[in-house]
Amino acid sequence: MASLHELNRLGQSVWLDFIDRNLLSKGGLARLVESGVTGVTTNPTIFHKAITGSADYDASMRALIERDPAMSAEQVTEALMVADVQAAADVLSEVHRRTGAADGYVSLEVPPDLAFDAGQTVHIAHQLWKAVDRPNVMIKVPGTREGVQAFEALTADGINVNVTLLFSVNRYEDVVRAWARGLARAARPQTVASVASFFVSRVDGKVDKRLDAVGTTQAERLRGRIAVANAKLAYERFQALRREPAVAALLSQGVHVQRPLWASTSAKNPAYRDVLYVETLIGLDTVNTLPPETLDAFIDHGEARSTIAQDMVGVHGDLAALRALDIDLDAITAELEREGVASFADSWQKLLEGVRAKCAQVTGAAPR
Repeated sequence: MASLHELNRLGQSVWLDFIDRNLLSKGGLARLVESGVTGVTTNPTIFHKAITGSADYDASMRALIERDPAMSAEQVTEALMVADVQAAADVLSEVHRRTGAADGYVSLEVPPDLAFDAGQTVHIAHQLWKAVDRPNVMIKVPGTREGVQAFEALTADGINVNVTLLFSVNRYEDVVRAWARGLARAARPQTVASVASFFVSRVDGKVDKRLDAVGTTQAERLRGRIAVANAKLAYERFQALRREPAVAALLSQGVHVQRPLWASTSAKNPAYRDVLYVETLIGLDTVNTLPPETLDAFIDHGEARSTIAQDMVGVHGDLAALRALDIDLDAITAELEREGVASFADSWQKLLEGVRAKCAQVTGAAPR
């Protein structure tokens, strides 16, 4: 058995990639915090399952519609999400205080259909920041080119941001530099926190198919290795970037370093160890956000030891071997970004449709 506190001692924060009202109202999140969970991430799919999969939100929906029958599905959805995020942030407030605001955050997403609109992303992020009104919330912004522009502006405005849907190491570097530029313009840079969510397992999902098509022994050897190599390369760049003058100057002023966050860490391929993307990416100044099943699996049979910087010669060798097979990782990560944005936007629309249907069931009238 592994302890989440062991990961904490190794410099890695564990954030739960899940939320629902039952977890909040029955003390489940508080118990997880006691066991070593130090943050929460959310997304439209999580909220869709939470809101439409139980009766826990029915009374809140009824009260919202009775108070304002003209509320839209978007307004009802935002109100329900904000209430859950506020409750989770309150549970994590002691972690936030104890760590000097370095940890204890809850992430709430800007509607994903704004992924290519920097101006609207900034506008809605400000609305959500004001609505939640908690110092330990992070607004999730997608790591598209437009999202990175929005992230820089929001950082300058003093808003905590979780930059999500990162697959490319080059795009990750863009994010770090945008973070430094934004903080340099912030009135109180020491109060601003950020993470860069680097997606892991989906890379293997794409690359493994290309390797199977090649069909050689070398290709077979690389299966299940490239996602971890890509993430480790991002961490290597993180260590190098923090030594660059602009970043080093900020860190010398006591700002919170923008940590890499490993997302999409459940093993999608049943042939792989179910904690593969946890055990291989443990290290200082990192976050791993885990869905409940992966969290339970790691506690049950995971091994906690520092691995993030191990075998970097092998990492570079694997990436070179992939290039030698004429498999373009840059093209794959660009494809994953496009698909990720489309998937999250689709999940957002399904969430709105689910809220409309649930409201109709609860109140007899579907919001517009």
